[in-house]
Amino acid sequence: MKHPKTSSTHRALRLWPLAAAAALLAAAPAHADTGKLLLTGGVSSVEGAAGGGISPWAVIGSQATEGEVGVSAYASRAVTRDYGLSAYGVAVGIHDRVELSLGQQDFDTGVTGTALGLPGLRLKQNIVGAKLRVAGDAVLDSDSLMPQIAVGVQFKHLQSTGLDATLTALGAKRHGTDVYVSATKLFLAQGILVNGTLRATQANQGGLLGFGATLGGANNGYELQPEISVAYLLSSQLAVGFEYRGMPNKLQRAGQAAGLGDGLRAGDWKDIFIAWAPSKNVSLTAAWVDLGRIVPATTGNRKQTGVYVSAQVAF
Repeated sequence: MKHPKTSSTHRALRLWPLAAAAALLAAAPAHADTGKLLLTGGVSSVEGAAGGGISPWAVIGSQATEGEVGVSAYASRAVTRDYGLSAYGVAVGIHDRVELSLGQQDFDTGVTGTALGLPGLRLKQNIVGAKLRVAGDAVLDSDSLMPQIAVGVQFKHLQSTGLDATLTALGAKRHGTDVYVSATKLFLAQGILVNGTLRATQANQGGLLGFGATLGGANNGYELQPEISVAYLLSSQLAVGFEYRGMPNKLQRAGQAAGLGDGLRAGDWKDIFIAWAPSKNVSLTAAWVDLGRIVPATTGNRKQTGVYVSAQVAF
């Protein structure tokens, strides 16, 4: 089946190779040599934006402060009862004002791929992100009620696989755009960081199962989803916390129309994490994750709980 025409942005996403990550790093004219307070810049999310593991924050990635350009790179791995996800990429922080990121996700479909007659099926998604700090400073405003506020956009493209025909039958696209606004408040004296993000999205499971759906009159429009993160700084190098990310449930009605009952319904994502920064340039994160139900028709309705680890280097 011939794929519909896409915009130039989505065509560029489809052709983007990992070599672009190296080009982004090489393009940075200078790197930060002073840096931020440990852990106050967050870590790299599975989509590439700075923040928590599953949600972007208003902070700008890398160690760059005002007047500096910094870079960061990350690699993450999540393993649940039936699936596995690897994520990696790079970001550039410019003057602690602008963040540009490139990320790629590699999703092992496990039992679902086997049930579809596609054993070993892997779904790969490219994500190009941009974030702009529009107000506040999480550290400098830590003694006031003013949060740091940023707006962001993520252009996502799911690479072509044997799942294309299934997504087409459900009326789901292989490309989409998320837009979000984040507010991050650091209570430095108390060692507490709170972030709230509101995301407009069509993505199914973050885009790994396509975007939207039309089969059976399913809702194909954008939805607003809340995301919340809270972190407590046990020390200057160690933080613990939790995250919550709301997920659209756009495939459920399409699945019902396809005779799968509730077999394609989605659940919200949650995690409990610990982050350690042994130095200003390195951070390590481990978490227990609950990704809800992902294609429960093929997983015995099991919740996808498991572990998540991530490493980031930033300059």
